Amino acid sequence: MIKINLYFASRLGRANRFSKAMQRTDMHSIITSEYAVYFDMDAYQALNDHLDKITYSKIFVLVDENTRKNCLPLFWQSVNGSKSMQIVEIVSGEIHKNIETCLQVWNTLSDFDADRKSLLINLGGGVITDLGGFVASTFKRGIDFINIPTTLLAMVDASVGGKTGVDLGPLKNQIGVINQPEMVLVITDFLSTVEPRQLQSGFAEMLKHGLIQDAPYWEVLKKVSDFNGLDELIHRSVQIKNQVVIQDPTEQHLRKILNFGHTLGHAIESYFLESGSHELLLHGEAIAIGMVMEAYLSFRLTELPEDQLTDITDSFVNRYGKVEFSKEDIPQILSLLKFDKKNSHGNINFVLLDAIGSPRIDVQIPENLLMEAFTYYTEQ
Repeated sequence: MIKINLYFASRLGRANRFSKAMQRTDMHSIITSEYAVYFDMDAYQALNDHLDKITYSKIFVLVDENTRKNCLPLFWQSVNGSKSMQIVEIVSGEIHKNIETCLQVWNTLSDFDADRKSLLINLGGGVITDLGGFVASTFKRGIDFINIPTTLLAMVDASVGGKTGVDLGPLKNQIGVINQPEMVLVITDFLSTVEPRQLQSGFAEMLKHGLIQDAPYWEVLKKVSDFNGLDELIHRSVQIKNQVVIQDPTEQHLRKILNFGHTLGHAIESYFLESGSHELLLHGEAIAIGMVMEAYLSFRLTELPEDQLTDITDSFVNRYGKVEFSKEDIPQILSLLKFDKKNSHGNINFVLLDAIGSPRIDVQIPENLLMEAFTYYTEQ
């Protein structure tokens, strides 16, 4: 059963130390079509200014057990009015990103008299920001929400674009809406609470940004050997995604390029989630596999140069290792492609690369080449 806990800020107290973010010069905010992404010290200032300007009837903070323990103390020491905020806790993990969890959060908001003038602050990784944004967008036909991503993946991926939603069983992000937060706060101090495997998962999305839009950025990223001092790189990734989303907010054309690696990657992730016989893959780990396979498809169909295919393959395999697939796995993974959100009129549409930094959308792949892509990956 999903657990919902409600706490009050006064029970948690405030941390004694001051955040490093409050002691350093900030990066410039990034302005999207409808809101701003603020970084570090500017993020707290923007939040406090917003709370001073708007009188909310109730303020709720959505967390999981990890962000309640590791991130709330840092948050409390820097935000005004924290003692009056109410904390809703859900159980962490992609497996809980579903309508059942939404129902319990909706009921909790209702039980504690949330109304249309309430605010939901989502403090956590992609599950929290995706699910929390969806809950806020649909509760009483929509209340304000603010996202504070605490993982690298959420900072560079969920921070821009307004996609909210939940999974339908093992199928990724099948239920949701595009709706914008009041603001997004990227506070890189939170990364000190994230385990290395989760950082590597988030880094896969940054590598994707280089592959689809910025070849020099790819060259920089593939040489990163540790995750200290990522601030400027995170800022660049948010810029890249924002530039794409501004041009195509509802994913009709250009925004589809953000799905490079995700067509096969999501199917692999979903299969591992539901099979019960495989260790679960993190999102970035599955997308890394998808990017290798879709780079191979690009080599076969859109003339990605062979040296660039080798560069992409070596970079991902050296960083993420390899996952073994049995002959029985592959047909079941491919059967999940029909649920991909980019599909249209019964066609499975892929994003491929003409070259690093130059993507092509809506490419249809013969089934024999999909099998070849798995063979190519397993032979590395």
